Amino acid sequence: MEISFITGVAGFIGSNLADRLLREGKQVVGWDNFATGQENFLVEALKNPRFKLIRGDNLDLAALTQAMAGCDFVFHLAANADVRFGLEHPGKDLQQNTIATFNVLEAMRANGIRRIAFSSTGSVYGEAETIPTPETCAFPVQTSLYSSSKVAGEGLISSYCEGYKFEGYIFRFVSILGERYTHGHIFDFYKQLLEHPDHLKVLGDGTQRKSYLYVGDCLDAVLHVIGRGEARAAKHNTAIFNLGTDKYVQVKDSIGYICRELGLSPRLEFSGGNRGWVGDNPFIFLDTQRVRATGWKPALTIEQGIVSTLKWLRANRWVYEQRS
Repeated sequence: MEISFITGVAGFIGSNLADRLLREGKQVVGWDNFATGQENFLVEALKNPRFKLIRGDNLDLAALTQAMAGCDFVFHLAANADVRFGLEHPGKDLQQNTIATFNVLEAMRANGIRRIAFSSTGSVYGEAETIPTPETCAFPVQTSLYSSSKVAGEGLISSYCEGYKFEGYIFRFVSILGERYTHGHIFDFYKQLLEHPDHLKVLGDGTQRKSYLYVGDCLDAVLHVIGRGEARAAKHNTAIFNLGTDKYVQVKDSIGYICRELGLSPRLEFSGGNRGWVGDNPFIFLDTQRVRATGWKPALTIEQGIVSTLKWLRANRWVYEQRS
């Protein structure tokens, strides 16, 4: 039986992936340092005899190498995703995203593991001039340390695929929504509305255009592409796919979905400008024709994903205490 190794297994996407693989009868080794991961997300997985949890940090190469022994496939999802406050701790993206990815690759090489899936980001395209943005779009000047660290991670993976004959799957996500979501605009807006339902502070002017993807659809795409072995036929053994919907919304639209679900009509207070912080791309919309050509398409719309996320947050307010 193939054994999958998941970095960041206690996180939003990692824990959902672990549950999915276990439901499919797979064996999973989960790895997490619990800096942001939640043990509550692994309640069901820990009941399964085919799941093994190992606490550890990607910066500890020796421990990572030992933990990965005997595995066949690596899903590298662990990362610092704090884009907004990246300039306050510039070393964090380098360490937790770039150096950590190098360590994952070295641990794989030491264990003879040759297949990896990597969670990258649509932010690698910077402020793209081509919209919707295809995988073949040239990388522009980077505007955030997060995206820079992900570009570096992609470069390391593709280099290992070429030099050591790894099989790499790089997925450039839009923002992912769904159950166990603990970071992003829905999380922040709902927290505000719990505290003061009569008004909502919004970074920027609300016209920022973004695309979002439900976590279940994201995992469907990832496992579908890997199952087809797309990287084996790809140039340099590296398959790169944008993941997202074929639509985008303005921040104002998202606020409308949230407030309608909550039955609220708050006064909106905008900070102004067409971006909320340094590195906030005012328009992210990815071309997903490549992944759609494989037969995948998302089941949920952006609005359905936002509402599903909000319903989960309303039923799990404990995550706000854990993240405080």
